[in-house]
Amino acid sequence: MSTSEQTQQGATGGAAQDLLIEDHGHVRLLTLNRPQRANALTPGLMAAIGEAFVEAGADPEVRAIVVTGAGDRAFCGGFDLKARHEADQAGKPFVYLMSTRERFVFEVIYETYKPVIAAINGAAVAGGFELALACDLRIGEEHAVFGLPEAKRGMGAHFATVMLPRTIPRAHALDLLFRSEYIDAVKAERIGFLNKVVAKGKALDEAMAWATQIAGNAPVTVRRMKETASKASGLPASAALRLNEGTNPYLSEDRVEGIAAFIEKRPPRWKGR
Repeated sequence: MSTSEQTQQGATGGAAQDLLIEDHGHVRLLTLNRPQRANALTPGLMAAIGEAFVEAGADPEVRAIVVTGAGDRAFCGGFDLKARHEADQAGKPFVYLMSTRERFVFEVIYETYKPVIAAINGAAVAGGFELALACDLRIGEEHAVFGLPEAKRGMGAHFATVMLPRTIPRAHALDLLFRSEYIDAVKAERIGFLNKVVAKGKALDEAMAWATQIAGNAPVTVRRMKETASKASGLPASAALRLNEGTNPYLSEDRVEGIAAFIEKRPPRWKGR
């Protein structure tokens, strides 16, 4: 796709256009487009997000990914509980999200070996909090709220239960999980969940600026950093230091080009190999 081209994915079987996809240079922007329902997740939307991440991960022209929500009310309000209630009333069985035939969408995001930035333009709660958690970097607007209300709803928060204590201090993670209280953007930054708090309406601009800066760096090196950081999590240091994931940047054409560009005082021309 070109910089100006926009592809809209129908995430609900031809109904609403629930996921917008745009390319801005080497940055792919994904926008959850259900503002009338707080950008809540449906099975169709989650499938579309997963497919979009697989495609972005495989596209050599994409070097960074930004995820945001439409409007200024919510980044993502979690799973669409109204739709789930209607399904419960209709007697439709609940399919446990971790037991489907395909990988769970948050796993797909976490395991995409290109940097992912969440531009959090409003509330990020429940599954929306977990969506942000699956990203590598998080920029939140000052009016956003964050929380995991699953314990008050009889839900599970499985992804957050595993990954949040690996992302922020364990005591803060368990506090959010056990008490199900919401926190504001200032506290989310203080406990290490957010990288930066910005003014209302500025998260996407900031995230795109960060993503563009990342995309300007050597793609071989950035991918290696992301993949190694992900796979090293939980390993003993002795094993993690022996990981040799993907293309070795020291043996790459990009390493030769990077040094030459520095010596010649010019922008590098990366080949991604």
